[in-house]
Amino acid sequence: MGSDDPRRTLTLRDVSEASGVSEMTVSRVLRQRGDVSEATRERVLKAARELGYVPNKIAGALASQRVNLVGVVIPSLSNMVFPEVMTGISAVLEGTALQPVVGVTNYQPEREEKTIYEMLSWRPSGLILAGLEHSGAARAMLRQAGIPVVEIMDIDGQPVDSAVGISHRRAGRQMAEAIVASGYRNIAFLGTQMPNDFRAKKRLEGFEEALRRAGLSLVDREFYDGGSALLKGREMTAAVLRRSPQVDFLYYSNDMIGAGGLLYCLDQGIDVPGRVGLAGFNGVELLDGLPRRLATMDACRLEIGTKAAQIIAARNDDPALEPEVVELFPTLQPGDTIRHN
Repeated sequence: MGSDDPRRTLTLRDVSEASGVSEMTVSRVLRQRGDVSEATRERVLKAARELGYVPNKIAGALASQRVNLVGVVIPSLSNMVFPEVMTGISAVLEGTALQPVVGVTNYQPEREEKTIYEMLSWRPSGLILAGLEHSGAARAMLRQAGIPVVEIMDIDGQPVDSAVGISHRRAGRQMAEAIVASGYRNIAFLGTQMPNDFRAKKRLEGFEEALRRAGLSLVDREFYDGGSALLKGREMTAAVLRRSPQVDFLYYSNDMIGAGGLLYCLDQGIDVPGRVGLAGFNGVELLDGLPRRLATMDACRLEIGTKAAQIIAARNDDPALEPEVVELFPTLQPGDTIRHN
């Protein structure tokens, strides 16, 4: 197999040839041992990074084997979406010799890159990670890992290997179409700043695309940094309705801030969904106890975790299986916060 074969694990020799120094020198640099000049060290690290090389921490006779770990890289544990994904993964792997181990990135690309590096250095049997957007170095590591990789939650893009998720652009379009069909015209968006929440960004893109088709555009938008909290939802909703009193629909990037918005509207005596309609995203069961059922869209969390783990397990049993892209289709739940015509 050639060095460009994605199934071939890179070796010290590959880094040696790419950097123009001996394998012993490469080993010294990567193990941070011995006297090596700064220029040589930088050349070796640059070559390793560009190749996607990850050192093997499994010693001696174990070097050609893999540990029965499946790395799971997710952006958040405070976001209630991901514990349910983990439930699906764990339920499948429980019946196998494989064991999930979790890394959290807090939506930071550099932290994701470091987490992928550390996980791959232990030669796991597979890797599951959220999203399709990664740094160049992270993508290089994933391509060269020589193990099944499943990117989850999103299928709007080009996966490294396999992918399981929903089309967030389609989800945004479907929500906008439902809102417009119910007679709302002055629509605002409330969500995170989204520099690294690519899925929320894609939903907004799909949402605005559908509005344009209907001859509409957002009349206001409110962004915030930080967690998806009820208090944030209340504050953002108050700010938008104060600034743009003509707004008749509030579309939130997630259910938690949407729930905060709903509680604010009910506290203020605002007629929901008559005067103002609301919708979130994720279908979080925790919100079932609200005074009104928030309109939302199920993100297929459990199914995504289940299918991703099934792909990893199946390809460990049969390495000849091809990568696959599995699209799941969320259902819109209008609840009590969208007018029923």
